[in-house]
Parts: sequence; C-alpha cells; structure tokens
Amino acid sequence: MTEKIIILDFGSQYTQLIARAVREANVYCEITPFHKPIEYSDSLKGIILSGSPFSVNDSNAPIVDVAAIVAKLPVLGICYGAQLTAKTLGGRVEKSNKREYGRAQLQLSKPDVLLQDVDDRSQVWMSHADTILEIPKGFEILATTESIPVAAFTANGGFNHPLYGLQFHPEVYHSAEGKKILKNFLVSICGCKQDWTPAHFITDTVEALKKQIGNRHCVMALSGGVDSTVAATLIHCAIGDRLHGIFVDNGVLRKDEFENVLKTYAQIGLNVKGIDAKQRFYDALAGKSDPEAKRKTIGSLFIDIFQEEAKKLPGVELLGQGTIYPDVIESVSVHGPSVTIKSHHNVGGLPEHLHLELVEPLRSLFKDEVRKVGRELGVPADMIDRHPFPGPGLAIRILGEITAEKVALLQEADHRYIQGLKDNNLYATVWQAGAILLPVKSVGVMGDERTYEYTVALRAVTSVDGMTADWAHLPYSFLAHISNEIINNVRGINRVVYDISSKPPATIEWE
Repeated sequence: MTEKIIILDFGSQYTQLIARAVREANVYCEITPFHKPIEYSDSLKGIILSGSPFSVNDSNAPIVDVAAIVAKLPVLGICYGAQLTAKTLGGRVEKSNKREYGRAQLQLSKPDVLLQDVDDRSQVWMSHADTILEIPKGFEILATTESIPVAAFTANGGFNHPLYGLQFHPEVYHSAEGKKILKNFLVSICGCKQDWTPAHFITDTVEALKKQIGNRHCVMALSGGVDSTVAATLIHCAIGDRLHGIFVDNGVLRKDEFENVLKTYAQIGLNVKGIDAKQRFYDALAGKSDPEAKRKTIGSLFIDIFQEEAKKLPGVELLGQGTIYPDVIESVSVHGPSVTIKSHHNVGGLPEHLHLELVEPLRSLFKDEVRKVGRELGVPADMIDRHPFPGPGLAIRILGEITAEKVALLQEADHRYIQGLKDNNLYATVWQAGAILLPVKSVGVMGDERTYEYTVALRAVTSVDGMTADWAHLPYSFLAHISNEIINNVRGINRVVYDISSKPPATIEWE
C-alpha cells in the first residue's frame, strides 16, 4: 500500500512545483481540485493546501472546511492555503499595503518541528497580495519577515492533528531551505516513510498491470520518444509479447530514425511492427502549408493507419498510451483545460475510434520521473535522454508545403546539428534543439558560383518543463563550426541563422 499526500489545488501556478518537491522526497502525492471530495484511507498521510490567484476576501473565493480536514489528517497551508486557514478559523486577513513579491528573509520566532534545522534569516520567496494580520485564537507564530507579521504559524494543539500555515512558497527554487521544510512536514509530522522510488513504482505498476490486463492483448502506438517507450517497457514486463507495438514512419522523422528506433526496440525485447507509410503522408500533405492543416492531416492519417494495423491483430481489447501526469492534471484542473494554442501533438482520438480500454502506466508520473523509471528498467540512455520531438515531426519544422526533397534536406542539416551538439558535450545542457527549414531563399557564393538556396534556422532552448524556455547560449565557436558544416555538406542550403527568442513570447517550435 503506497503512502500518499493529497495537494488540494486552488489554482496556483506553483501547484505542480509542490507536487514535484513532495515526489523528490520519495513520497507519492496527487493533485486534486479543491472542490473534489477527499477520499480518506489508511494510506493517506496528510493534506497540503495550495496557493491561488484569488484573494480569500473575494466573494467567489474557493474554500474548503479546514477544521473538518485537520480533524482527520495533518494539514499544511501554503500562501492562499495559509490565509484560508487563518481566516476560516477566526483570524484576520486583509489586502497588503503593497504587493509582497520576491525574496525575503525568514526570522524564526520559536522552535518547531516544521522549521527544524532551518537557519534563521533563511531566504524564502513571497508571492501574495493579502497579509495575515491576526492569527486565530490559540495559534502561535513560528516565523516573521521584515515586512510581514506572520510568515509561518501553527495551531499549537486544539485539533486532532497538526495544522500549519506558511505565507511563503517553500516549493520554489528561491526558497533556499523550502524542500527541508516540506520534508519536515512529510516525515516528522505526517510520518511518511519516503519509500516511493523508481524501483518501488515499477514493482507496484507491473503488478497492477497484470491485474488489469489479465490474459488479454494490448496494442500501442510507439513513437521512439521517452514516454511511449517507457510505458511500453512496463506493459511488456507485465504481459510480454501480448503487447503489440506499432511504429509508423510518417515521412517526417529525423534522419535514419525509423531504422534506429526499431533496432533499439528489438534490443529491449519489445514486440513492435514498423510501418513504412512515408509516401501516404507525402501524398496527403501535398499542397498544404497551414500549420494546423499539416498537424491535422498527419494526426488523422496516423489514426487511419493505426486502425488498419490494429484490426489485423485478433482479440486485442486494450490500448496502451504514454499519458503522463501533467496531461492528467490539465484535464481535471481547477479552471479546466487551457485555451488551445495549437493542436496537441500527442496521438489524439485513438480511444474514441477504437473503443478499447485504456492502459496508462505513466499517468501518475512527471517527465523527470518517467526518465528515472526508464533508467531503472534498463532502457538505453540515448532514448531516455533524447530531447522532446513533436508528433508531427519535421512537418512543423519545414515552414510551408512539405515535399520529400525538403524533408531530406532538413534531415541532413538537423542530423549534423544534433550530432554536433553531442560531439561537443552540449546536447545534455539543452532541453530541446532542432533545425527549421525556412521558405526563404537567398543569394550566396560558393567558389566562383552564385547560389540561390534555402536558409536554415537553428533552435536550442533551456527549460525545465517546456512551459517557459530561454534560448540556449551556445558558444559562438560551436555555432560557427555547425554553420560551416551544414553549408559545406548539405547542397541546397547556403545560409544558417540562430534563433534567440524566448518562450514566451515565442513558442519553442516555429509552427
């Protein structure tokens, strides 16, 4: 029975960071919208109340019955969660004279297990517009800062279980000892054993998959990416060759990727069929230059091909997918799914088309956790550590219409760029990199010849999760080398530029 912490989400931009910090302490946790009833069980060890963009004094402020929760389990309120705790139990919360945002220094008022081994004057991160002016009767202040009277407090008894509030955000990087504070809550206060590890996850998940699948067969679309590969490996551990993988060459993969990925799957021992459908995709994409039209064409044709292949497999009742936790959180978030910036490049529509029961072994994991599990499973490092690559592949890195000739051109330029990053020990320092073929030709000179050829843009970004990204500051010497490498060896390209746009306002991909 895996121990669990629940984070009640009031809509904060930092809620996922709380979850990641809890997971880093080897404690399993789940994010739940604040309005969803809590399912209490022996495995549930504590509740964390998240921050929120709301004020507790708003007429439509999200609220929960904190007293009822702490009657059953230890509770830690963070920012809005602390303000909600204070206000609903008899304290006073008012709008600050000024918005309190940024670094502050914690001044410890009295010793407590929550702040054990935390230094006086430790740096913390504030992000709030309200201030707790009075704590409820019987409560105690544990810490202040220079500008706020209540930075941390405790109920000091009076309830069945410990109750704490923090006005700052311990989960963010700028709170120097924030992870220590969270660990104190998880271990010393909630009594968590910290036994949620990749090996533990694999053992539990394989057993759960065996129970869910039984003697049935499962089909799965594979992409060569981290998520689908690790998910397939877990399912394979449970049912062996009753997992039927399908890997489709859509004509816009990277150079030699179709052959290399199939070789890796064979090494892992996965039962995978490769489908060469390049020409079908090129025919379907002919004449299409709009990014959304290209995405939808690729997605729709992929579903058709996958369906055709799945129907050839007798008795398949299950569909494996590499869904990960951020996808799940997004679909059940406080505010509902975000506005669509672009069609999501994960495989969409398959469950509805195939009427198969879903198998999603990674739906509780963040991306970095998927990689840890993959390493534990023995998935090759080059597949585990590869950069994210969009489902529509090079189709959204070729601006304008797709042709086989343009794909071959970009594949070669991209290959030299990515290989150069690896050869110069830069690949691991970058979150995502790729080359983009622009619909722009320019004049060049090679020897005594005048050329009129394409321009390639190189893109490399640093990021944690892809939600925001900064352009990678690659060495000039490296960029000069790669520019020469591409121009001298890829006939059809005579100019290379480097993209120095951050996200936002730009996106990582160009389309």
